[in-house]
Order: sequence, then C-alpha cells, then structure tokens
Amino acid sequence: MNAPLEKNANHAATAPAYFSVYDMHAYYGESYIVQGVSFNIHEGEILALLGRNGAGKTSTLRAISRVDSPMVTQGEIWLDHQPLHTMASYQASIAGVGLVPEDRRIIQGLTVEENILLAQIAPPLGWSLDRLYDLFPRLRERRKQEGTTLSGGEQQMLAIARALARDVKLLLLDEPYEGLAPVIVQEIAKTLGLIREQGITTVIVEQNAVAALKLADRAVILDTGTVVYDGSAEEVLNDDKLRAEYLAI
Repeated sequence: MNAPLEKNANHAATAPAYFSVYDMHAYYGESYIVQGVSFNIHEGEILALLGRNGAGKTSTLRAISRVDSPMVTQGEIWLDHQPLHTMASYQASIAGVGLVPEDRRIIQGLTVEENILLAQIAPPLGWSLDRLYDLFPRLRERRKQEGTTLSGGEQQMLAIARALARDVKLLLLDEPYEGLAPVIVQEIAKTLGLIREQGITTVIVEQNAVAALKLADRAVILDTGTVVYDGSAEEVLNDDKLRAEYLAI
C-alpha cells in the first residue's frame, strides 16, 4: 500500500498530482459516511474507486462534485491547482468537474441533441456536437429521438456525451456499466479509453470491479468510508486475497 499523503504549508496534498483529495470527511444526515479519505491522480489517468456496497464510493464522488449531499465537514479537494472544497456545485462544474450519476438523469421530453445542447447553454464549452457524434455514432443516428426512449447503453453514452459537452478536466462516473449487456460494457469501456487519450482524468465507481480494473491505471479501495488500498489496478487484479477480502470477487 502506498505511503499516506503529506501536507504542505497550504494543507494541500504534496504529491505531484493533477487531482487530490486530502482527509475528506462527509455525512448523510447523521450518518458518518466518508471518514478521512485521501488519494491523488495524475492528469489523464483512470482511477477505479472500488469497495463493497455501503463503502462510501458514491458519497465520495458526490462530495468531490460538491452536490448538496453528502455534507462535507472536513478536508480538501484540489483539481489543477483549484480548491474545489471552497466551491458550490455550479462552480465545481465551471472548474472542470463532470459527474455522470448512476441514474443518468436524461431529461424527459428533450431529444438527444437537445440534452447535449442544454449542457452548453453557458460557458465553458467542451466538445462540439460533431466531435461528440464522432465518438458516439449511435447518438448521431438518434439525435432527433427523445433521450429517455434510448436503450440503457445509449442513455449511458448520452450521459457521458453531455458531460463532455462541458470543458471537463475530471470525469466522475458512477456505475457506468450497471444493467448493461457485456457487449455494451465493452463498447463503453473502449469509448472511455478513447476519452483517456484526450487527456481527461477519470474516476470510475463500479460494482463490476474486474471490468473497471481492466480499464483503470490505478485503484483505490474503500471499506466503511476509509481507504484500505491505493495502488495499481493490475496489482488488485492479480491479488486474489485482496479482491476476496474487500471486493468479494
């Protein structure tokens, strides 16, 4: 396991990372969910954030993106030298955080293209429609179709495209493979690999741990709101004991 992060005079993580979380604590109501989580990611890396149900993975993503719940009571979050921990959710979005939630939140009554364009109402703008359609050819074919009538895999593509329509530096994906057939999981994974080639830093929370680990550069495993492993994804794939103890696989 890697050595714990240290702090500099400004209390940020000293590791030469593009994105850093330091000693983050968060609550849902009175439930103490995130209990001193720290990790950091280099620019362009994919990190798999793993753990059993209830380990605090989704809460960690939501805390990073600065949504109202959970309530963060302590800690620091830095993205490209910007202090996310001082920001509201809309400010974090402007700073480059893109959250793709588990339920995808496709807007009912809007077409595929309208869902994407809605994300580009205000700057900073990200990928153009043509570039997004090149990445997701199916969305080009269905651009006039209502977004909520797409298949599950197509809705996931739309949710990711909508995030990329902003100027995203940090892409947060909550259960991107949930409910998808294996062939669609492979297609989404291939697309996420192409996104990594564009230098976008990505954090994936995923119950399909093996699929996430095969894609990721590094892994962080949470257990009851704390970090129990921070290292290479390949090491987790090759460590049967570690997977059995914390991931039940």
